[in-house]
Amino acid sequence: MVLTEAPSPAGRTSSSGKALNGAAQYQTVLQEKTLCLVLTGSWRSHDAALPTFSDEALTAAGATTISCDTSGITDWDTGLVAFLWDVRRGCDAAGVRFDMATLPHPMQQLLDLLPEQTAPVVPARKTRTPFLEKIGIRAEAVLAEIGIVAGLAGRTTLAGYRSLFRKGGLRSSDLLSDLFNAGPSALLIVGVVNFLVGAILAFVGAVQLQKFAAGIYVASLVGIATVREMAAVMTAIIMAGRTGGAYAARISTMQGNEEIDALKVFGISVSSYLILPAVLSLVVTMPFLYLYGCLIGMLGGYVVAISMLDITSLGYFHQTVIAFGISQFFFGFIKSIVFGAFIGLTSCRIGLKAGRSAADVGIAATHAVVIGIVGVIALDAIFAVIANSVGI
Repeated sequence: MVLTEAPSPAGRTSSSGKALNGAAQYQTVLQEKTLCLVLTGSWRSHDAALPTFSDEALTAAGATTISCDTSGITDWDTGLVAFLWDVRRGCDAAGVRFDMATLPHPMQQLLDLLPEQTAPVVPARKTRTPFLEKIGIRAEAVLAEIGIVAGLAGRTTLAGYRSLFRKGGLRSSDLLSDLFNAGPSALLIVGVVNFLVGAILAFVGAVQLQKFAAGIYVASLVGIATVREMAAVMTAIIMAGRTGGAYAARISTMQGNEEIDALKVFGISVSSYLILPAVLSLVVTMPFLYLYGCLIGMLGGYVVAISMLDITSLGYFHQTVIAFGISQFFFGFIKSIVFGAFIGLTSCRIGLKAGRSAADVGIAATHAVVIGIVGVIALDAIFAVIANSVGI
């Protein structure tokens, strides 16, 4: 008889081979051509120190049959079954018979449920989607998202109509808070950016027009560019990065905290309670910010023109007034209102479809800023085509 021992990594054994702390272990006892596995201790799957069966014991012993002695086991679960399954597979690989008759009936039943061999791992086949199919899938997703945003705009408009008759869920405190955040709080950054843009336009124009003794037309250049394009676009880009990202982060945080679900459970309309104040605040404040951006942009051009060119303040003001008509301001008003509604709706939509983890809040804010900026530039290109077609 040959006695060998395979203790658990976490267990200690006495001279009799019993685990002092009840840890799982097994011993191999060779009698003639039969190798007996003497199992002792607690065999629980949550114990990370369970021993593993080594196939070297089969080849070294030269046995033809393996049996098990489970009388020393205190308690067990699937961890013991997994160990016995490894023993049976090792026997099959070595051509040794595994005697299950020595095991208790519950262990035999669980082992019978397991396959003889593990299923081979089949590598997943990588299928490449055709290029045109990718374009179609993306186009379909974009059209579906546009439809969802249009539906959200319709529900928000309906909620605004109901709020006029005190039948909606719009709270004046929420509206005033959003108006302050989207209006007075944004005056500083809007003013700084538009002032610098106006100064850059005047500087570039002065460098070129001065060569032709036409420095006075710097006022026309700054005025037309600011009123028609730059004030509305730059203000909208600022609001997309500042306010649109904040809306998306706020709503996605509420989504993660299950506050949106709570509103739906209580029957409170999300469109009137959350989206309407956000969209309405941008629609109301964007035209005023546009006018403010126009004035500050012209002021930036005025500072550069006066310092670089031989132009009087009265001449600069007169050239600015005659450079464009009142229709340019109306066109800028319309663009700013559309930009505000677009930023508010897309930011709220991105926040509503965000995930529920903390990382999804940052992802939603980033997507809102990117989509807001790209969308504003795309809408401005559409307005430029419309203005050219109607002769504005």
